[in-house]
Amino acid sequence: MKTQKNEHELFLRKNKLKKIKIIVIQVSLLIFLIGLWELAAALGWIDSFITSSPSRIVAMLGKLSEQGLWVHIWTTLYECVIGFLLSTLLGIAIAVLLWCSELLRKVLEPYIVVLNSLPKIALGPIIIIWVGAGAKAIVMMTVLICIIVTVISTLNGLMATDEGKILLLRSMGANKWQILTKLVLPSSVPTFLSVLKINVGLAWVGTIMGEYLVSSAGLGYLIIYGGQVFKLDLVMTSTVILCVLAAAMYFVVALIEKFVRKT
Repeated sequence: MKTQKNEHELFLRKNKLKKIKIIVIQVSLLIFLIGLWELAAALGWIDSFITSSPSRIVAMLGKLSEQGLWVHIWTTLYECVIGFLLSTLLGIAIAVLLWCSELLRKVLEPYIVVLNSLPKIALGPIIIIWVGAGAKAIVMMTVLICIIVTVISTLNGLMATDEGKILLLRSMGANKWQILTKLVLPSSVPTFLSVLKINVGLAWVGTIMGEYLVSSAGLGYLIIYGGQVFKLDLVMTSTVILCVLAAAMYFVVALIEKFVRKT
């Protein structure tokens, strides 16, 4: 018994050390790449006007902080989170509805495929006419980009439920609602978590695409403005901030996944 306990503790220690090692390597790689970027710009290996450099990005961050940077960050983050939540909730609800009705699923399946292949940026002018310019149009663009992928991924997860278990519940007199709530939804939790991860990236893509079309504030607006006046330090700084925000949002989803798997 003691030996088994010692082996279990040794396994946990090795697993913890492995995780720490991975984190150290990841951080070290990031520091190395940033240092190499700065060195290349300082020695003239690359044109810092085009590629910028870490020191120039830090200097630009200081300037932007004095000029209302947080307004732009909050604007983009708000639009992204609202679009992410709406598309995820609506997509899951539509997928559940399609699972419940085989007739509806077969009727709508070709339309869903067509909508998924449609380039959403082409709908930009129509979206602006429908909901007006501003945050509503940007959120709508985000929803359009995320929702079809959410429906398809979630529906595939629901349909992958073990048919034998469904037949067993039916033989015991369970109705469709009971099968859905007691078996299908619980077994599809990994799919829901996967959809959340996918939507994090898509939501940021949709938000920035929307801000490219119509915005007067936000990180996408700063990127467009910086490109137009050839302030590439502004473009790179806004891009770096976007990377940090996207990573933070993904980290929140990863924490949710960890909590759900524990429960």
